[in-house]
Amino acid sequence: MSSLANMLQQPGALIECDDDPEAVFELLCAHGWSDGLPVIPPTPERIERMLAYCDRDLDQAVVKIPPRFGAATPVRIAANAVMAGCKPEHFPLVLLALEALAEEPYNLYGTQATTHPCTPMLIFNGPIAKEVGINAGANVMGNYVRANAVIGRAVRLCLVNIGAAIPGTGDMATAGTPAKFTFCVAENEDNSPWDPLHVELGFPKEATTVTVVAAESPHNINDHESLTAIGVLTMAAGTMANTGSNNAYYAGQPVLALGPEHAATIANGGMSKAQAKQFLYDHATIPLGKFSQEGIERRFRRKLADQYANATLDTLVHMCAKPEDLLIIVTGGAGKHSQYVPTFGNSRAVTKGLKRLDGEWVHSIHELKRG
Repeated sequence: MSSLANMLQQPGALIECDDDPEAVFELLCAHGWSDGLPVIPPTPERIERMLAYCDRDLDQAVVKIPPRFGAATPVRIAANAVMAGCKPEHFPLVLLALEALAEEPYNLYGTQATTHPCTPMLIFNGPIAKEVGINAGANVMGNYVRANAVIGRAVRLCLVNIGAAIPGTGDMATAGTPAKFTFCVAENEDNSPWDPLHVELGFPKEATTVTVVAAESPHNINDHESLTAIGVLTMAAGTMANTGSNNAYYAGQPVLALGPEHAATIANGGMSKAQAKQFLYDHATIPLGKFSQEGIERRFRRKLADQYANATLDTLVHMCAKPEDLLIIVTGGAGKHSQYVPTFGNSRAVTKGLKRLDGEWVHSIHELKRG
């Protein structure tokens, strides 16, 4: 494994700055290396501590991040993780998320450069998510919990600083989303009536996984009245069906993040997760005539001619191509609220599990610590 000390001796590897938080922040902002919020200075000592949880060659790219296709080496990723405020034990999860984003089905180039307001939503499952303290309960998509905030932030900083997803040049988002600061959750497996997402996708329960989704900001589903599975799902379907969503015409994978109380109502009504997906596929629909005339002609009749060339205006448009494309997770705390997360659409969710280089599952984050 390459020596970090030798790498830092290369010309231009280090930048000197006054040992003052404001001076460091000004320097990083001037170079475009911040997300606009204060950062932890990425000193060699802090980077070295982060890399204690890395089992990779330090100078070999883990992934190449578009649109610049910058080489995301462990050292560069570690520097961004330090700036984001990560603990060293968070670092393997940052690496795992970046590896998942680099998988072809996710379409990282398209999601980085689009005008659409999408950002990586990181959904963690398994024991290590709980071990490092990723929030799966109250305010799960909000502020306050360090692990959620900094792991998602570290991934975003890598996309900007290594991949050059800079607003107005590499990142062409028209308005963007505050979820671009960070969007990281864990599934509330303890309060889910069904198998968690990673088990549903074929991973062993003891595995730790991340699922990456090219997500919009979440849309709240407020339903304190419904007492039946059909009632809760009807309200969810109504929230999902909207004409401005890319999911109306791309075969993407939107996310329904059910609060535990809504999930319990659905399950207690005798519905499996697969049955809930089928109901939502059937009912989260919009008549073709609800779209603009230009949208009907240019998008549906021309670009989706196989389905809609001769379709009548009362033909129903579904919010996903097939029921299995809808991802359902259970997350959040008490209260009868759920969240619908539309997506970029022209992207597929990718799930990867945390393994050592020998291919064995990692059961505790400390199995990865060197020395």
